[in-house]
Amino acid sequence: MSTAMDRQGVELLERLGKSGEGKSPQGCMQCGLCAASCPLGYAMEFPPRKLILQAESGNLEKVLASPSLWMCIGCYTCSLRCPRDIELTDGLWPALRDQSLQAGIQPPAELQETFQNLFKYGNNLGKSPRQRLDWAKDLDVRVLDLSKEPRPVDVLWLVGCYPSYYPRNQVVTRAFARILTELGVTWGVLGAKEKAVGECERMFGEEGLFETLVEENRKLLDKCEFQTLLTLDPHAFRALQKFYPQHGAWYPVKHYTTFLHERMEQLKPLVLKPVKATVTYHDNCCVGRRCESFDPPRELLGLIPGVELVEMERNRENSLCCGGGGGGMWLDAHIVAHGGHRLSDERIRQAAATGADTLAVSCPYELSRFEDAAKVTSLEGKLRVRDIIELLAESMDLGERNVS
Repeated sequence: MSTAMDRQGVELLERLGKSGEGKSPQGCMQCGLCAASCPLGYAMEFPPRKLILQAESGNLEKVLASPSLWMCIGCYTCSLRCPRDIELTDGLWPALRDQSLQAGIQPPAELQETFQNLFKYGNNLGKSPRQRLDWAKDLDVRVLDLSKEPRPVDVLWLVGCYPSYYPRNQVVTRAFARILTELGVTWGVLGAKEKAVGECERMFGEEGLFETLVEENRKLLDKCEFQTLLTLDPHAFRALQKFYPQHGAWYPVKHYTTFLHERMEQLKPLVLKPVKATVTYHDNCCVGRRCESFDPPRELLGLIPGVELVEMERNRENSLCCGGGGGGMWLDAHIVAHGGHRLSDERIRQAAATGADTLAVSCPYELSRFEDAAKVTSLEGKLRVRDIIELLAESMDLGERNVS
């Protein structure tokens, strides 16, 4: 006779099959493409196909307690490769993690701290909301705080947690503020009222926390008048594009690479100063593999005089994840402790193998991940990690001064 937990496994797969997100996991033919293509599948006790098999076989309790449940870094490779079109990344993994939390199984300690930070402070770094606009201190362009001065704008910019608080990312944030101003865009931010969008929390399986963030952000955004909602973070873009509408919160959202690409003609006469660099670009998983936006970042880089663009062997839809998505930003120690490795270390070696002196990125997480990886792999000083925004700003003579 099946236990209640055994039945829950089958019911979970049935529910996912009716969600409209890809086809039912019960259609899995156990071909193993998901496990073979997963960059950490070799270290998982239960890669995707085994998660499904075990859940169907009445072993859900074993799955929920497995460390491998927290090793998915949300790269979407398994979803892309699945011949049955099963939504593994956005469907199966978060649902199982949510089930694990509901069963009272504690996630890795790093995630518990992140959850607490989001609940207390509205950001995953545990910083005071009053520091949200510290990046704008002494900035040479005006930053309109719409929470204090409400008015219609072309762009409402959700700055994000790392771009708001992390010193290395603040360099990019200030550069982007200058670029927006130079383009003649009217723009504003939410200042201390801004909260995390919550995509990584949804991937963690913290569905309740994600829904709370959706509701809080919806109340803020619905008070504002804007034409475009803009993000630097591809994970935030993905959540706002795909999952917020499922909760009645639809907005005209764009990732900054798309936004700037649409203004290429306006940028051309402004991008004048040569930037002598051999650049290889890392496709982030959300905007790249998931949304198939591969050309806009490369065309922006190609606009910059002096830039020579070279490709890594793994690029576009075959790009290797940096390891920071799906909660991976906080789970390196957990992954390594259970037989995995830091994907950022592997990826930066692939970048260096091209002969490039600059690794260009378009995600806030990737700056710190790849700069740390450069130190670990003895590539510091040989391969510089820069956001596309920084390279554009330098060519427009709008960059930060005296930044190494």
